[in-house]
Amino acid sequence: MSGADEAAISAALAVARDAVAHGEVPIGAVVLDPSGAVIASAHNERESANDPTGHAEVLALRRAGLALGSWHLDGCTLAVTLEPCTMCAGALVLARISRLVFGAWDPKAGAVGSLWDVVRDRRLNHRPEVAAGVGEAECSALLAGFFAGRRRDAAL
Repeated sequence: MSGADEAAISAALAVARDAVAHGEVPIGAVVLDPSGAVIASAHNERESANDPTGHAEVLALRRAGLALGSWHLDGCTLAVTLEPCTMCAGALVLARISRLVFGAWDPKAGAVGSLWDVVRDRRLNHRPEVAAGVGEAECSALLAGFFAGRRRDAAL
């Protein structure tokens, strides 16, 4: 874990906090270019866009492709607050992301080591480097607080 990874997760956390105001689960993602500059960011938009693919990672990858004018994101890093699911892990492999940095583990749907390990599958033609558990406590606390609030609101 490096200072750059921690800064990337901090940027993803800032985006995740914005999601709450939009009625979304607070998951945030940023894509950094090879120099470390943020070129795209997104939070979940599944609820607001009625889009099952509206995960933070997918949206950030789309925006990064537009920013760079290419779907090949070689040399880029994706930082996200929660371990990617199978869809998102597959998308980042297909985008040729060089590094993945994530915060909280997702034991229910994670595909970077929890339930599956899509990004390290030797049958695929691309395998990004992974830094897991960066800022895990803060990322987990944000999600836990969000869902605790939802349970409180539902009980009222």
